[in-house]
Amino acid sequence: MTVRPSTRRFAARPGDPDTWVRAPEPSTASPGAGGLFTARLTIDVTPALRARIKITAFQRGQTVADMLRDLLTREFPTNDGGRT
Repeated sequence: MTVRPSTRRFAARPGDPDTWVRAPEPSTASPGAGGLFTARLTIDVTPALRARIKITAFQRGQTVADMLRDLLTREFPTNDGGRT
Protein backbone atom coordinates (compact mmCIF):
# COMPACT_ATOMS: atom_id res chain seq x y z
CA MET A 1 0.00 0.00 0.00
CA THR A 2 1.37 3.41 -0.94
CA VAL A 3 1.03 6.46 1.22
CA ARG A 4 -0.06 9.69 -0.43
CA PRO A 5 1.84 12.80 0.55
CA SER A 6 -0.38 15.23 2.39
CA THR A 7 -1.09 18.47 0.54
CA ARG A 8 -2.60 20.06 3.64
CA ARG A 9 -0.48 22.77 5.16
CA PHE A 10 -0.98 25.21 7.95
CA ALA A 11 -1.43 28.79 6.83
CA ALA A 12 1.26 31.18 7.93
CA ARG A 13 0.33 34.45 9.56
CA PRO A 14 0.46 37.29 7.06
CA GLY A 15 3.44 39.62 7.44
CA ASP A 16 1.36 42.55 6.18
CA PRO A 17 -2.37 42.22 7.00
CA ASP A 18 -3.37 44.94 4.53
CA THR A 19 -1.76 43.09 1.63
CA TRP A 20 -3.24 39.80 2.81
CA VAL A 21 -6.77 41.25 2.95
CA ARG A 22 -6.46 42.79 -0.53
CA ALA A 23 -5.02 39.67 -2.17
CA PRO A 24 -7.54 37.69 -4.26
CA GLU A 25 -8.30 34.14 -3.26
CA PRO A 26 -6.69 32.04 -6.01
CA SER A 27 -9.36 29.33 -6.03
CA THR A 28 -12.45 31.56 -5.77
CA ALA A 29 -11.45 34.91 -7.22
CA SER A 30 -12.95 35.70 -10.57
CA PRO A 31 -12.91 38.72 -12.84
CA GLY A 32 -15.84 40.87 -11.84
CA ALA A 33 -16.88 44.49 -12.19
CA GLY A 34 -14.57 46.37 -14.50
CA GLY A 35 -12.30 43.37 -15.05
CA LEU A 36 -10.95 43.59 -11.49
CA PHE A 37 -10.77 40.53 -9.30
CA THR A 38 -13.60 40.40 -6.81
CA ALA A 39 -14.19 38.71 -3.49
CA ARG A 40 -17.52 37.28 -2.41
CA LEU A 41 -19.20 38.80 0.65
CA THR A 42 -22.14 37.05 2.28
CA ILE A 43 -24.54 38.77 4.66
CA ASP A 44 -27.79 37.69 6.26
CA VAL A 45 -30.79 39.96 5.70
CA THR A 46 -34.47 39.51 6.37
CA PRO A 47 -36.68 38.38 3.49
CA ALA A 48 -38.44 41.75 3.59
CA LEU A 49 -35.16 43.68 3.25
CA ARG A 50 -34.02 41.38 0.45
CA ALA A 51 -37.29 42.05 -1.39
CA ARG A 52 -36.89 45.83 -0.98
CA ILE A 53 -33.32 45.66 -2.27
CA LYS A 54 -34.35 43.62 -5.32
CA ILE A 55 -37.30 45.90 -6.11
CA THR A 56 -35.16 49.02 -5.82
CA ALA A 57 -32.47 47.55 -8.06
CA PHE A 58 -35.10 46.59 -10.65
CA GLN A 59 -36.66 50.07 -10.55
CA ARG A 60 -33.23 51.63 -11.10
CA GLY A 61 -32.42 49.26 -13.94
CA GLN A 62 -29.43 47.81 -12.08
CA THR A 63 -28.43 44.43 -10.78
CA VAL A 64 -28.50 43.98 -7.03
CA ALA A 65 -24.74 43.34 -7.06
CA ASP A 66 -23.98 46.57 -8.96
CA MET A 67 -26.26 48.62 -6.72
CA LEU A 68 -24.73 47.23 -3.52
CA ARG A 69 -21.17 47.66 -4.83
CA ASP A 70 -21.96 51.34 -5.51
CA LEU A 71 -23.47 51.70 -2.04
CA LEU A 72 -20.46 50.10 -0.34
CA THR A 73 -18.03 52.19 -2.41
CA ARG A 74 -19.79 55.39 -1.31
CA GLU A 75 -19.95 54.28 2.33
CA PHE A 76 -16.33 53.09 2.46
CA PRO A 77 -14.25 55.38 0.23
CA THR A 78 -10.61 54.60 -0.37
CA ASN A 79 -8.03 56.53 1.64
CA ASP A 80 -4.99 55.37 -0.31
CA GLY A 81 -4.93 57.55 -3.39
CA GLY A 82 -7.66 55.74 -5.33
CA ARG A 83 -6.67 52.08 -5.01
CA THR A 84 -9.64 49.82 -4.34
